[in-house]
Amino acid sequence: MFKPQYTISNKLLGNIKRITEIIADLNNRSFSRVVLAELAKRAREVSAFSSTSIEGNPLPLTDVKRILQNKPEYVRDSEKEVLNYNQALVELDALIKSDEIIFDTSLITKIQGTITQGLIADYRSGQIRQEPVFVNDPKARQTVYWPPDHVDMDKLLGELFGYLDENKNVIDSLILAGLFHKQFVVIHPFVDGNGRTARLATKVLLAKMGLNTFNLFSFENYYNQNVSKYFQEVGVLGNYYDIQDRIDFTSWLEYFSDGIIDELLRVGKESAKEVISPQNELKNYHQKIINYIKQKGYITDSEYSKLTKRAKSTRNMDFRKLIALGIIEKAGGSRSSYYKLK
Repeated sequence: MFKPQYTISNKLLGNIKRITEIIADLNNRSFSRVVLAELAKRAREVSAFSSTSIEGNPLPLTDVKRILQNKPEYVRDSEKEVLNYNQALVELDALIKSDEIIFDTSLITKIQGTITQGLIADYRSGQIRQEPVFVNDPKARQTVYWPPDHVDMDKLLGELFGYLDENKNVIDSLILAGLFHKQFVVIHPFVDGNGRTARLATKVLLAKMGLNTFNLFSFENYYNQNVSKYFQEVGVLGNYYDIQDRIDFTSWLEYFSDGIIDELLRVGKESAKEVISPQNELKNYHQKIINYIKQKGYITDSEYSKLTKRAKSTRNMDFRKLIALGIIEKAGGSRSSYYKLK
């Protein structure tokens, strides 16, 4: 059974508290659909660039942005990698929003199939490996890690997903996501694409656990800032069967949570830099509507009239603006209408 060893260090505990505070601050902000769309676009560009760069893709960010914008028909493998990763991000974001996503082996094989499509043999794309693999150190030009045998893949993945399911209401979601990320890399269930799949799957897991910034979030960017450090923390050395009971996840969990803080702060700074125009600027009375809905779940015009001295026609304009910005939506019948967050 998968029984990870780790310690809730002061650093890890402090990081979890800090993440909670940052998320609470971000959740209290309201953005128009235009702003959110721009932030999501930038996050996909950074994610596609960073995650493929970690694995050795030579394309600079400027080229990645151009490729994602133009989507050329005939591409090199390096360009195909970027397009595939972006496609996986788009598909996973849609699944998360539909609330139909199930976090299991089928999901990770689908992710790996998307990111490796057209880059490796069909029988290896979207399939758990049926052969041994080795992890080499490109600088030393020698093998540094021997993952578990392919015959143990189903068992090890079953134990990992079982551990997540059993502890989803027991262990902090950030710790669970971190444990999943490293153990997935340790298991190495695919012939190719394990790192990219691990990073995408971890983002999905965080979204399912409540960190609903999937389409704005790019912690791949943090790892790409120091790739050697990332590989040092997420990887292990030696033969899996010799070291499996001695793997300590503490240092990785501290590093993993550092990355989430770094990325959440980036999202906060990016959103704060967005230019506020008369079309998307929210006044105090708009914020009153939003705050009231957050507290009660909905608001009616009658309730809004008690919060402000604005005339009925002006109150209607306030509701229409928030609807146009994609922040709230109208519900109920004509005589019993109310407004809720979208």
